[in-house]
Amino acid sequence: MDAAMAAVVRESGAFGGLLYVLPPGGDALWLELVAGVPQEIALPWRRVALTDPMPVADAVRERRLVWVGGQEEMARRYPRPALVLPYDFALSAAPVASGTAVHGGLVLLWPGTHSSQLSSDEREAIEAGCHRLGGLLRQAMERGDPLPTVGRPRTLPPPAGRTPSPAEAAAVTAFLDRLPGGSCALDLNGRITFITPAAADLVGADPAALLGARPWEALPWMDVPHVEDRYRGALISRRPQAFTVLRPPDVWLSFELYPDSSGISVRITRSDESAHAPPSVPPAGPSRATVLYHLMHLAATLTEAVGVQDVVAQAADQLMPALGAQGMVLMTAQDGRLKILGHRGYSPELMARYDAIPLSPDIPGARVLATGEADFFATIDDLLRAYPHTVHEDGMAAWAVLPLIASGRPIGSLLLAYDRPRTFPPGERAVLTSLAGLVGQALDRARLYDSKHHLAHRLQSALLPHTLPHVPGLKVAARYLPAARGLGIGGDFYDLIRLDEHTVAAAIGDVQGHNVDAAALMGQVRTAVHAHATVGASPDDVLAGTNRLLTDLDPGLFTSCLYVHLDLAGRRACLATAGHPPPLLRHADGRTEPLHVPPGLLLGIEPDARYPTLEFPLPPGCVLLLYTDGLVEAPGVDIDDATAALAGLLEHPEPTDLDDMADTLIRHAPTPGDDIALLLISPRPTGPSQ
Repeated sequence: MDAAMAAVVRESGAFGGLLYVLPPGGDALWLELVAGVPQEIALPWRRVALTDPMPVADAVRERRLVWVGGQEEMARRYPRPALVLPYDFALSAAPVASGTAVHGGLVLLWPGTHSSQLSSDEREAIEAGCHRLGGLLRQAMERGDPLPTVGRPRTLPPPAGRTPSPAEAAAVTAFLDRLPGGSCALDLNGRITFITPAAADLVGADPAALLGARPWEALPWMDVPHVEDRYRGALISRRPQAFTVLRPPDVWLSFELYPDSSGISVRITRSDESAHAPPSVPPAGPSRATVLYHLMHLAATLTEAVGVQDVVAQAADQLMPALGAQGMVLMTAQDGRLKILGHRGYSPELMARYDAIPLSPDIPGARVLATGEADFFATIDDLLRAYPHTVHEDGMAAWAVLPLIASGRPIGSLLLAYDRPRTFPPGERAVLTSLAGLVGQALDRARLYDSKHHLAHRLQSALLPHTLPHVPGLKVAARYLPAARGLGIGGDFYDLIRLDEHTVAAAIGDVQGHNVDAAALMGQVRTAVHAHATVGASPDDVLAGTNRLLTDLDPGLFTSCLYVHLDLAGRRACLATAGHPPPLLRHADGRTEPLHVPPGLLLGIEPDARYPTLEFPLPPGCVLLLYTDGLVEAPGVDIDDATAALAGLLEHPEPTDLDDMADTLIRHAPTPGDDIALLLISPRPTGPSQ
């Protein structure tokens, strides 16, 4: 296996590679072999789910070769790895198969100087290598070898270099000693394998103490982000890197890094202190530390964004200060027209002029929406050269128009605007494109959420009663408050059913869950209760019939329900309950009592369940409160104490104004983690005013 891995890296011209194993029946790839790069860089991707937005996952899942030709393409297509490794390199990912079975995936890495496409020889080497590795993995699995290997993946040693003769070694030592400054060598893990006395003197340390150590670990003053960042940049891009750092108290040292397949050669010289005075003009683009700080905030906040406007707000709050932008617009295409989803730093009047205009080649954002490729305009002249018919209305001086990519396709664009001309070097372009990729994925989820939210609310509003029937001699008030979590919908319902001139039925219930299924089942329960009530069934028979229907449907959700039959002429009522909180009866003098009846089982559990009933009088001036548990339940609160507190609230409002009473009860309810429904019923003497 190791020899086959080393061969495919060598024959393809890559400088490194990662071999992943897919266990039989597994849903994730596990890193098995690493070549040409240190494990520390590869370990964030020790496990890659087949659904992850990663090149190797796409290659294995879709059984095709994936090619990413450079830093900007990586940022556009795979923003997450591009942000962790913001360096210029090329990558291929291919499935490792034997026959029709896929056993893993192979990732190969090339320097950033690689051409934008793979050559035919490189493709043949990749295909041949994957075929050899696939056969070896199949044989290993047939033998029962533990794949993936338990613990850390194995790392192949770098290719052995030429061993110099004693004369050559002496000549090399003399050559290094004659050069000004000092030299040292790092292995692929960043550890010092060789250092000249002059280099050790420049960094102020004993050579013996430095051998085998990483510079930023052995020398505290080198433990600054850009030192390790330059090392990683040299290692991944295989391009020379340079940086300058202060050795306390006042010695500036310049480091030049020259990488190859065996490690990194480092040249160290003294640097002129005046060359490191604070620049008069700030460097273009955000620092890596700034980007990482805001990236963590952006990634964390976008995971909590549930709707499109949440994504707009979070992107503006995190990106604009991090990137120094003064304006932001989030756009998409809808029915051939530009749709402004949100903006910051622009006037509503200006955005209104662009919202819903037909897409055309004259609109800067249109090309990005069509191609998924970013546009950067350092000055207004750059913008006018690309779009000569553009009218300069926003007062900005530089623009970045970035694609919002989700599932490999552009779903919108993000415009960032700056009030001064701004260059966009390649590193910053890649960072901007990667950040826009995170926003695009969040936007895709948010649009799906908004669509479900809209559909669910339309469903729920259609299932709940739009108005309650007018019944002479009866005052009623109802409220419904959706849950604060999930889709903001649920299965709570209420109903008032006029049976004849002097009788009325009331029902309230709570279907388990806060989703479309709960809302749909709520409609079925309400319909069943209504159907049984209108044929004159008693409260226990209404619940028993509804229960039989639900057990036949077997929806996998349970429902509590309370049903009351009110005889307005006889001023009496009869109720039955299926696991629902007891109603409260407020007397005319304010005294409030719960109406306890032995509760039957929740609807939908046992088809032959029985539901006891309770008859009680309806004294003049009384108010009957039916409610769902969201009105009283809260974490850490005893339900009996909460019900007693609710009864206390019911005593205070004026009973003649049921709407005011309902609003008071809702205002004092716990923060709604659950739906809340309530129904207030008060029999009144009939008369001319009624």
